[in-house]
Amino acid sequence: MEKSDSQVEILAFGAHPDDVEIGASGIVLRHTTRGISVAICDLTDGELSSNGDVITRRKEADRASEIMGLSARYRLGFPDRGLVGSPEQLAAMVKLIRRLKPRVVLAPHWEDRHPDHTACSRLVREAVFDAGIRKKAAEDGQAPHRVQQLFFYFINHTGQADVIIDVSDVYPRKKEAILAFESQFVPGPNRADTPLNRPTYLRMVEGRDQIWGHQIGTIHAEGLVSASAIPMDQLI
Repeated sequence: MEKSDSQVEILAFGAHPDDVEIGASGIVLRHTTRGISVAICDLTDGELSSNGDVITRRKEADRASEIMGLSARYRLGFPDRGLVGSPEQLAAMVKLIRRLKPRVVLAPHWEDRHPDHTACSRLVREAVFDAGIRKKAAEDGQAPHRVQQLFFYFINHTGQADVIIDVSDVYPRKKEAILAFESQFVPGPNRADTPLNRPTYLRMVEGRDQIWGHQIGTIHAEGLVSASAIPMDQLI
């Protein structure tokens, strides 16, 4: 998917292509179908995945991007299992945040079985913080940008959500966006057996979304954890 330098309302980060699709594509669809601009940034190409390759994953990510109606999809090309938080990695993320000026940023939850997901969570938190520092911006010749809200989505685990968003009306397209990554989620004769392509994985994802849906009286929903207090003018 071609890049666009236009500002977006929501910027969702993932360590690998398919992370956002698993944990927050319903939320993405909920907004894009209402004309709200959303972009995804993949920190790596997932080149160490047991199945697929970089070219295949990029084609699959482009297909998922079309399904979700993204304004843009960015690939920073950091090494898979190499999210070390170097100054260069943080600088690239900060530059993107300042360029796109999102109001809301999404990142993986900091508790997950995959170390890259937890590393991505930490890096996004740091990049969001650094993007708003005026003196650092002046040093880099950029304008600072303060993100209004940072939320964390779940990939392989679940937990208590601070925000639950109804995604029932777009859920068939969430499934389609996930399955766009056929190399990862569909078993085949030349593919290694992994947790992702076992029948239980997608059932787990949908079961989790059904539990959150039940909590708010809908069929499917996605949960987010807030990095800070959620401001409200009043309760009613």
